[in-house]
Amino acid sequence: MWQEAQGDWRGAHATVQDLETPAAAWVHAYLHRREGDQYNARYWYSRAERPPQRGPLDEEWTAIVTELLRP
Repeated sequence: MWQEAQGDWRGAHATVQDLETPAAAWVHAYLHRREGDQYNARYWYSRAERPPQRGPLDEEWTAIVTELLRP
């Protein structure tokens, strides 16, 4: 998420590409949504076991980071 916030979409995508966790799938879905690839985003939301998001991207970014940083 830090890489994406720095404008490094490719780096962020490479970071999560081969991870097999629901959290990584959620980040992956968000990245494809940010890219505008809704089809691919839907696939990754299903892998994350989350409904596809349609709200503002900045709100989803905050939700992901909040969840990932939760102890």
